[in-house]
Amino acid sequence: MKPAVATLMLIAAIAGGSSIALAQGAPDDVIAENATVKLTRADYEAELQRLPAASRAGFASDPRRITTLLNNMLVGKTMAAEGRKGGLDRDPLVQRRMALEAEKVLAEAEAQRIEALAGAEFDAKVALYLPKARERYLVDKDKFVVPEEIEASHILFLTNARSEAAALALAQQVEAKLAVGADFAALARELSEDQATKSGGGHLSWFGAKQMDPGFAKAAFALKNAGDVSPPVLSRFGYHVIRLDGRRPQRQKSFDEVKDQLIADMRQAYVTEQQALKVAAIRNDPALKVNQTALDTLIVPMPDAATMRRLMLEQSQ
Repeated sequence: MKPAVATLMLIAAIAGGSSIALAQGAPDDVIAENATVKLTRADYEAELQRLPAASRAGFASDPRRITTLLNNMLVGKTMAAEGRKGGLDRDPLVQRRMALEAEKVLAEAEAQRIEALAGAEFDAKVALYLPKARERYLVDKDKFVVPEEIEASHILFLTNARSEAAALALAQQVEAKLAVGADFAALARELSEDQATKSGGGHLSWFGAKQMDPGFAKAAFALKNAGDVSPPVLSRFGYHVIRLDGRRPQRQKSFDEVKDQLIADMRQAYVTEQQALKVAAIRNDPALKVNQTALDTLIVPMPDAATMRRLMLEQSQ
């Protein structure tokens, strides 16, 4: 077995049981190593900080993601060690790039600190924002309306494997069976081609008109009473026979129902504002000086048309 393959397999085996191991480990615990480098839990935790906060929350629940991350880290650390051994870390340009990367890490950490401080400031005076949240609710009440919803069941015959005429004929047969007392759920379990709902008798949970195919929704919402069955209805999927199972009228959400979301939105707006103020202060710093002469040397004029043609000709030869 080649050493590189062995390393990959080792990390895969570790990652397979990583949820408990990483949760209980210490920073200096070695997760994997080769002849050149060691990969510790502290390395792993630091690398996680490069991911968006929303992605970090559930990252450790997927062994495959951990495996991929650890493999990439081990390759990167090994190549860096070999580059250091070859003296690349003494190259002035590489040193400058390393310094810039370090500054990027510090800048990101500072941005996270500003975000945390702003969030804490908002939380400390959240009571002051409740009246504003209520005001927003009253001004924008239309945003907090739950539209009319229905629940229904359906039997579907797809048109991607047969003609529309053939699908319609099958739906009409179901319609005829229902008219003489056949059980809707039993027919759905037997005949429906909607694999997601057939085992449940074709049942669809509560939905609004905009959540469904327009043709399907129009026919479903036109049904008046629970138990009413539609004639065959064409959607972009095929022909349906639909039964209305229930209806909930449009309703207005109360302030208590939406208060937490309003406060969360206001908190995010406050944090974003504080971040923007910090960036604006840096950009508008009166002590900022620009060396225009040095800046101008960075600009390389575009070659004229004749030179461009010559360069393109040279590259093609």
